[in-house]
Amino acid sequence: MIDGDTVTRASGSTPAPHRYTARLVWTGNRGGGTSDYTSYDRQYSVLVTGKPELVGSADPTFRGDPARHNPEELFLASLAACHMLFYLALCARHGIRVLSYEDEATGTLALNADGGGRFEAVTLAPVVAIAEGDDEALAARLHDTAHERCFIASSCSVPIRHRATVRTVTAARTTAAEE
Repeated sequence: MIDGDTVTRASGSTPAPHRYTARLVWTGNRGGGTSDYTSYDRQYSVLVTGKPELVGSADPTFRGDPARHNPEELFLASLAACHMLFYLALCARHGIRVLSYEDEATGTLALNADGGGRFEAVTLAPVVAIAEGDDEALAARLHDTAHERCFIASSCSVPIRHRATVRTVTAARTTAAEE
């Protein structure tokens, strides 16, 4: 049951944990395995039951295929998508009509001398159009709440900032009967 902005079970208890499964299969063996650093491809497939296959590779800097998504890009996309989905839900619950939403997420990855590394910072930059007459200030504030509630952001140690732009536009009011 939805109670304001929180989801609870009818008994009022905390919802049961959700479990996720993704299978990763390395597809880059050229025949010799990882006999040396240049002997194998970095391609992989992500398989989730009932969904299209997602093919990926390492970043080109690490000998990956530039035509495939890399884990760093998918990390940014996961953060941006989670933030957006929470934001849209919050707006719907507060009577804010979002008409369009785009985000240009960026991140800075710092490498260590030993070959490891970590993201130092991530910035989400959503540009949101809401319907004319809706509360622009509330729409802007709801980004803070979306950030606090985002499952992915809450699971990360990297600082994640958001620089949201909210503007109002005239809503095109069409109904199924008009189409």
